Amino acid sequence: MKARHLIPVLAIAVGAILPLAPASANSGGAEPLVHQDWSFDGPFGTYDKASLQRGLKIYREVCAGCHSLKRVYFRNLEGIGYNEEQIKAIASQYTVQDGPNDEGEMFDRPAKPSDYIPSPFPNDNAAKSANNGALPPDLSLITKAREDGANYVFSLLTGFEAAPHGVEMSETQHWNKYFPGHKISMPPPLSPGQVSYADDGSPETLEQYAKDISHFLTWAADPYMEERKRTGVKVILFLLVFAGIMLGLKKKTWADLH
Repeated sequence: MKARHLIPVLAIAVGAILPLAPASANSGGAEPLVHQDWSFDGPFGTYDKASLQRGLKIYREVCAGCHSLKRVYFRNLEGIGYNEEQIKAIASQYTVQDGPNDEGEMFDRPAKPSDYIPSPFPNDNAAKSANNGALPPDLSLITKAREDGANYVFSLLTGFEAAPHGVEMSETQHWNKYFPGHKISMPPPLSPGQVSYADDGSPETLEQYAKDISHFLTWAADPYMEERKRTGVKVILFLLVFAGIMLGLKKKTWADLH
């Protein structure tokens, strides 16, 4: 293989670990997103496990009342720093439906690490009925489903404010400067001091809450990001060394012809 043939391969490998460029603007007249410094950005980025655990706490105490996280197993929580016993303890606080039993009936039991985190509603119609006809989205892949996902979630959670004078709003609508069209059915979910961070002393501010839950949801959508980046870096190093060896071999092979 000639050295110049390795260039496309190197480009593909680099592209596999570099983050996507953020969008320059939002659609629907929304203001530009607020961009945060995330520990997981860049080819060597990693998740902050303390932030992930705080984010899980926010999800459980605030978001789980309306939003599901149905693609995440309890056992996946090992990836944010919990051990087996801690995961079993967290799972046991939830109830899931199982069965049928020997009598052919479904029954409820405490959740196990092998279960998905259960949804707050039994079906979409029940979710709509409880939320004025709006279906709260599942949050498992929300940061992948929205452009510049982590910054989108952070901005959305910190972007609630009073509607401009003269703008008509229904009783179920709320003004968010970062949401396309500005009118959103979700009320402001977070407020300062709402969730206790007494365990690690982190600031109990709206911005900290928004950053932690955005961090956690980024992990939920891509729990193997760190492993993928490590593999990508190893591949690039291998290809660079291989390209150097091939270039040296080429020079040695064709040296007598110059």
